[in-house]
Amino acid sequence: MLSRMYQFGPHTITESQVFFKSKYSLGLVNLKPITPGHVLVISRRVVPRLRDLNTEEATDMMLSAQKIGNVVEKQYQCTSLTNVIQDGPQAGQTVPHVHMHVIPRKVGDWANNDDIYDELAEKNKIRVDNEERMPRSEQEMKQEADMLRPFFEDNNT
Repeated sequence: MLSRMYQFGPHTITESQVFFKSKYSLGLVNLKPITPGHVLVISRRVVPRLRDLNTEEATDMMLSAQKIGNVVEKQYQCTSLTNVIQDGPQAGQTVPHVHMHVIPRKVGDWANNDDIYDELAEKNKIRVDNEERMPRSEQEMKQEADMLRPFFEDNNT
């Protein structure tokens, strides 16, 4: 059986990385998460900026992020979430496809709370303990998506 493919800007995303589907949005695991449980909510339609979404798409993306965030917060035992849309290249957007980061947060995860934005903006260049953060394997991403998918079975369309 052929796996369905989705576009995330210029990148092809396999069905195995998608854990949430709504009429206008997808939830997918992140190739280089900055915390465990850092996931993305993307529009199904490939458009670069938030302003390019119509009202239904924008509403659906926010409601999808809310549903996804509720599950992520429980499953990753965090106490808060950082929800971020980097809207355009000067805002740190590296993939020209509107998307929201849903990032689990815990007390003390960054010494200065706003340092998360520096790490997010530099996520492709960040070094942790002097080592570059490597992309996860397809199998690692599939395992996380498989763990999250059952929480959205009633929603996935």
